[in-house]
Amino acid sequence: MNSSSITNDLILEILSRLPSKSVARFHCVSKRWASNLGSPYFKELFLTRSSAKPRLLFAIAEKGNERGKECVWSFFSSPQFEKSSSTLVASAEFYQKFNPDSLLICHYDDIKYFSIGYASGLIYLYGNRVQARPVICDPITGRYAILPYRYTYRKAYSFFGFDPIDKQYKALSMIYPSGPGRSKILTFGDGDMRWSKIKYPVRHDIYSEGICINGVLYYLGDAYGWDNPHDVPPGNVIVCFDLRSENVTYIRVESFCQLINYKGKLAVTYWENDVYTNTINELHVWVLEDGEKHEWSKYAYILSDDKFLRSQVSVAGMTASGEIVFSMRKYISKQPFYVFYFNPERNNLRRVEIQGFGEAFKKTCSVCTFVNHVEDLNVNDLKQLKSVHPPLVEPEYVESDSESD
Repeated sequence: MNSSSITNDLILEILSRLPSKSVARFHCVSKRWASNLGSPYFKELFLTRSSAKPRLLFAIAEKGNERGKECVWSFFSSPQFEKSSSTLVASAEFYQKFNPDSLLICHYDDIKYFSIGYASGLIYLYGNRVQARPVICDPITGRYAILPYRYTYRKAYSFFGFDPIDKQYKALSMIYPSGPGRSKILTFGDGDMRWSKIKYPVRHDIYSEGICINGVLYYLGDAYGWDNPHDVPPGNVIVCFDLRSENVTYIRVESFCQLINYKGKLAVTYWENDVYTNTINELHVWVLEDGEKHEWSKYAYILSDDKFLRSQVSVAGMTASGEIVFSMRKYISKQPFYVFYFNPERNNLRRVEIQGFGEAFKKTCSVCTFVNHVEDLNVNDLKQLKSVHPPLVEPEYVESDSESD
């Protein structure tokens, strides 16, 4: 081994200890540096360093008093504490403020008007259906891509996921069942972006945000009352959309619930009684063991903490070590913001205060929280992510029936 290779390895070792935002800047030094930093060796080295452990990601929407007013988005992250941690306070690290001109990314609590998703290091935002454009953003660097305009009724649904086999991000745009237009899918990568008709169009009501597990998008729906093929069951179902094949299957469910990734398996969670009338926080968790046979493992837990108000929290997901994370939905200035870690094995609920939002926000803000956020250097290789985009072209509001597949 000569001195130059030792020097090169030492440089890569030092750079692997930097945040991914800093690594992205070094891509511009030279083609040689870009090649070295994009190599499988360096990416593996980067992932093994301690600071690349999974974190919580917070997307915070700040807006005025008017309904639907354009939001300023801010991205933060904090350590994701595992089972053995007794930490009660965590500091949030600020990433980026995100508010590109004319994108009109408004936040709504209703999924018919607003979509947000996280997959393998990227955030997907789509709000104000009539005027806005879907956006994919790297929360760490602020680089983003504006997706082609989608003609939809103002009520529509949209989901975001990652296909781990073909290594592709995909956005799914589903029409409102009684509205105009077509449901479509878009593949995001280095090629030309376009919306294509999905292979298996089904009209159904949609009741939840989506979750992507191993390349399959899951969400709650109901096809009752709509004209569909005979293999589509009526009533409450979990819709399973395979991003790679675009095949759709269904799993019957008994009642309204929330979907989570339970150690690589699909699971549903729900509360036993009405949130506003019962003070006992009895959480039910059903883990899907066999999708074809519809076999579930069923559990029930009592969650106890004087700060845990289930009307004010949402399930953010489950950590790799098996703890379910709950996060407050709103940040209120000068009031504590909490996330809660529930350990099903020990039936134990831990509360962690997240500090660091107060200097940035003076009004009440909406908070979307995602678990298992890891800095992914593959995101730096996506050429369609840019820091600045040319002015948007005014969209045409008529979708042609002859649009290509």
